[in-house]
Amino acid sequence: MLLQMNRTRRGFTLVEIMIVVAIIAMLAAIAVPNFLRARKRAQATRMMEDLRLIDSAIDQYAVEKGKKKNDSVTWDDIRRYIKDGTQLYSTGTSAIGIPYTGGTYQVDVPPSTPPGTGAALSDVAPPSFWSPYSLAN
Repeated sequence: MLLQMNRTRRGFTLVEIMIVVAIIAMLAAIAVPNFLRARKRAQATRMMEDLRLIDSAIDQYAVEKGKKKNDSVTWDDIRRYIKDGTQLYSTGTSAIGIPYTGGTYQVDVPPSTPPGTGAALSDVAPPSFWSPYSLAN
């Protein structure tokens, strides 16, 4: 009798498949928002590191060229002090695609984030996250 029962039942029922799909959908609903938040947090962290590199490049340029406090420095001036082959060097853009190349920087004044950064990353990086760099609107 057990042998006869195994011959007739050869697959999963529709209800079993629907339960498995529902469980996978619930797990995805939990995981995807956390993944997206972690991605945005990583972008904010990378932008903070970019600001540190830009600040260091400004300092190196100022020492080499004898610049004084509050002297203006352009992106073209400091680009050669950023490591070749990095995305910051090659594109001059932030992790969210906003360029660092526009405008000028000042010696001994920490650079600020590119405009639009605060709005794009406000849910994962409050203004206190960006210290000591200022958050441009």
